[in-house]
Amino acid sequence: MYTLLRSLLFRLPTETSHRLALSSLDLLFRLRLSGLLVDRKRLAEAKPVRMMGLEFPNGVGLAAGLDKDAEHIDALAALGFGSIEVGTLTPRPQPGNARPRLFRLPQQQAIINRMGFNNKGIDQALERIRGSRYRGVLGINIGKNADTPVAEAAGDYLTCMRKAYSAASYLVVNLSSPNTPGLRSLQYGQELRGLLSALKEEQVRLAAQHERQVPLVVKIAPDLNIDELGLVAEALLEFSIDGVIATNTTLSRDGVEDNPLHTQAGGLSGAPLRARSSAVIGQLYDCLGERLPIIGVGGIGSGEDACEKIRAGARAVQLYTGFIYRGPELVSEAVAALAALAEGTDDGA
Repeated sequence: MYTLLRSLLFRLPTETSHRLALSSLDLLFRLRLSGLLVDRKRLAEAKPVRMMGLEFPNGVGLAAGLDKDAEHIDALAALGFGSIEVGTLTPRPQPGNARPRLFRLPQQQAIINRMGFNNKGIDQALERIRGSRYRGVLGINIGKNADTPVAEAAGDYLTCMRKAYSAASYLVVNLSSPNTPGLRSLQYGQELRGLLSALKEEQVRLAAQHERQVPLVVKIAPDLNIDELGLVAEALLEFSIDGVIATNTTLSRDGVEDNPLHTQAGGLSGAPLRARSSAVIGQLYDCLGERLPIIGVGGIGSGEDACEKIRAGARAVQLYTGFIYRGPELVSEAVAALAALAEGTDDGA
């Protein structure tokens, strides 16, 4: 069913097809037909994952970006994801970059996007979150508005953090989108340390206020070199950050050089990012060990790709571009693959 739906949707402009696909999932959910897209036998093999004080029913989550405004949580959760991450959300609504800004590269199973944190603002998203039926693990991904100077970025993150704290299972600080000018500079040196210090201080205050600690996670780019990754890891440990997501989209065009769309500005995701993302996870794990959980994302298009992230050092994974190309089948395939991998580990393999 998804293959047929995809073949029809891919004939439409990219953002139009994206909206229609999500609306179709909503309709199936309301009609109680989501099960037609789900392989329940494979999902039943799921192994829970415990990290950051949370229990995920399985280790396959939905990455931020697909449901930016938290409009489709229930329909997406019905497909078997162990967690749903919404956003990136900013304090104020913003339209994002000019269209066209989203490009499919089907031959390479890739996407280039320069969306620019387009969203309706965190307040509207929180209204929808509170109105949803979903009670599973929910990540809320937060960022700064495009017109907020980088020097004042901490204020935007703190605003979002305070508003989202009570609704989130965990909060994700997005420092790595290539589509907001200057944002990635927050991954380096004193800018990173200053931001993490402010966020950690606020987390402690909010935990006391709400009598519940919501884990704080940082999402990083795949374009950091090994020395930069080492410095990021040091900062994450110094400020007792609860987790790290590796990785966001890349500015590299390795693997898509022959596609006419490779000259489009924006971040590249999908299959060409797989190896680089896994390498970054491995390098991070060398620095962090078991002290900080890594959530692996980038180029997962099969169950084996998901296992590659776990072998590299990730504790769980997230899907985005692979899910767009393969649909719900990929969720159940990845869940079953990670369960088999866990069984193998338990058996000493």
